[in-house]
Amino acid sequence: MSVLGRLNRGETNINFVKWWKRGLVLSGLLMLISVVSLTTRGLNLGIDFEGGVSWEVQAPGVSVDEARDSLGTVGEGAAKIQIVGTDILRVQGPEASVEHVAEVRQNLAELAETDVANVSVSTVGASWGSDITASAIRALIVFLIAIMIYLTIRLELRMALAAIVAVVHDVLISVGVYSVFQFEVTPGTVIAFLTILGYSIYDTIVVDDKIKENERLVGMTGRMSYTQMASLSMNQVLLRSLNTTISSLLPVLSLLVVGAFIMGAVTLEEFSVALTIGLVVGAYSSIFVATPVLVFLKERQPKIRTIRERLEAQGLSTTATPERLVEARANTANVAPEGNSSTAAPKPSSAPTASGAIPPRPRKKTRKR
Repeated sequence: MSVLGRLNRGETNINFVKWWKRGLVLSGLLMLISVVSLTTRGLNLGIDFEGGVSWEVQAPGVSVDEARDSLGTVGEGAAKIQIVGTDILRVQGPEASVEHVAEVRQNLAELAETDVANVSVSTVGASWGSDITASAIRALIVFLIAIMIYLTIRLELRMALAAIVAVVHDVLISVGVYSVFQFEVTPGTVIAFLTILGYSIYDTIVVDDKIKENERLVGMTGRMSYTQMASLSMNQVLLRSLNTTISSLLPVLSLLVVGAFIMGAVTLEEFSVALTIGLVVGAYSSIFVATPVLVFLKERQPKIRTIRERLEAQGLSTTATPERLVEARANTANVAPEGNSSTAAPKPSSAPTASGAIPPRPRKKTRKR
């Protein structure tokens, strides 16, 4: 059967135990880079968070360098200047007096060769940005508490803890990407980050639910470790996890390509970039962070630890892939125990003949009268 066929049937044979170790190393490296970047470079906060004045005007053919040279004559040479879309010139600076705002507005109108009325001006106070930040932090805390309570009731406490670790991982790396590449953080970015937390949790719950369903394989037979059962569960839900991520990414990428790059909608760009980063990181964490953290917590339970130790005492692997696990047990069952080397009497077999046809049943002879 092809790889796609096995993936569709949930019959893949990926050794996730090996990949979990590599994934955790990669996650640790990415989180370290994020922390270092956040502490050294910080975030490129938009005007909504820092406060200030923003001027926008349609100026086709005007470059950033030309705008900076022109604004230098009015004391705004160090302002933040961007070309938004194809020809929208955006200038952001600190809070200023009404006279200075009008002077910059006149300068931009002359640079763009347009009327002053076509230069839009927006002023944002720094207190409004701090209110947004505080609201976002409160929303994140409430979200984590609600998820913790729900998953503890619906599944169990250890699964809830693993999911929270994955969410923290997603937020840290997503914010770290914004810090490393100095993407501007806007209210749309915050909304997108809060949105992707739901996708991340959903993907994690899909995996946890399958693991919860397969826990009977560990307790009922005692021939499979919790780690192997978790790897088996991941193989069974891998396609569903991939489908969830791909189906969520397609419309977001459409927003990014069509809305941002073709139509020049800045708000769509800010929202879709954050969503794209968060969805990719969330799908990664549900496989390579949440599940291995759950396995780490569960393997320390006395019952689970006893099963693993018994398997290891029998010389059986506790990290083998499901297919190799079945083969090893079949080979073990076929080996005759020592002391009983004598061949047993063969049992009558009702197997079909070599041709594949089952011979007819002989007729019972009747007495002639």
